[in-house]
Amino acid sequence: MGLGLIVFFAVAAYIWRVDILRTWLDPKQPFQTYVPPPAPNYETPSAWALIPQNPAAWSASDPPADVFFVHPTTFDGGRNWNGPINDRRSAKLLTDVMLPNYAGPFQRVGRVFAPRYRQASLYAFLTNKEDAQEARRFAYSDVRRAFETFLRDTDGRPIIIAGVEQGGALAARLLDDVVAHDPKLIARLAAAYLIDTIVPAANYVPASPIPACTARGQARCILAWVQPTDASRADRFEKHALVWSNAGQLEDLRTRAPLCVNPVLGMVSDTLAPVRLNLGATNASGLEWGVRPAFMPHQVSAQCQGGFLNASTPSSPTFKQSGSWTDRLKAPPFNLFYADEEADAKARITTLTGSAGYMAPSPSLGASIAIAHAPIHRIP
Repeated sequence: MGLGLIVFFAVAAYIWRVDILRTWLDPKQPFQTYVPPPAPNYETPSAWALIPQNPAAWSASDPPADVFFVHPTTFDGGRNWNGPINDRRSAKLLTDVMLPNYAGPFQRVGRVFAPRYRQASLYAFLTNKEDAQEARRFAYSDVRRAFETFLRDTDGRPIIIAGVEQGGALAARLLDDVVAHDPKLIARLAAAYLIDTIVPAANYVPASPIPACTARGQARCILAWVQPTDASRADRFEKHALVWSNAGQLEDLRTRAPLCVNPVLGMVSDTLAPVRLNLGATNASGLEWGVRPAFMPHQVSAQCQGGFLNASTPSSPTFKQSGSWTDRLKAPPFNLFYADEEADAKARITTLTGSAGYMAPSPSLGASIAIAHAPIHRIP
């Protein structure tokens, strides 16, 4: 009898694990009365997880573009709707796992700027109630301020905008709120990568300011895909798929189809990308920034079906989701399309910088030159 009860409760806990997490992570206070953590100051390096040593200065030896990367959820929550940027556990997950796996593909094509921001907690993505939406809107206010600093320091340079999961949704909001209304920014955009992110396909038709990518060599376009890795994440995406409206509000995806750009093919397509086309998956967790990981090519096939990216089971056990219940609801600790994203970004930057009318900015001066006043003497 005792063993039977233990098994019963273990099975029940597994079945209702998401509901248990909601109860455990719920801040249990209205967002209106919540006191958020202190705001980051994006004029200081400590507000950035990644930033060049001299953000406003670049040389001919630097990569050709600048990358604004918005990281995925690393903060579980509990008493907070939004996480402080100095939370040790979430900062370690960001440094050890998320940046190497998801910002890593862009490090050889651009200088990477990755702001720390008061991210909405994991709980905010397990419910659609108004308090959770307020937490997500609050996170966007930080990311927008960081983006303004990024634009000031990278004036004229080619840019890539990338984000994963929560970060992808915030990057999508930046595109609609800022970039799409500025022809000069659109002209600088090599591509935007909205990884593990649901956005409505109808927002990125060919006539839109920044359309979905329909060819590998296309520039000034968007790649977005969502790949549910297990039943818990699929449930989260399907039941709590809130997307940003043009008015800056979060609304239910409803019957609109999500955008799916196959990362192996680099285009909107429901064609199966076979395993032989997968350039390389990797588990870069624990690698120091700047170290290029070893790739394992031909790990998965990929196909867009019903707005979601379905990938085959990787042949290597390195790419199996693991960890706690909360870990399984976050972005996986590996990247099945690392080498594909890297090659794709290189191709789109090449297209952008080689396009007619594109004016590349000159490298920054290494040092300022003082010009003194010199009197003019007439020659008799």
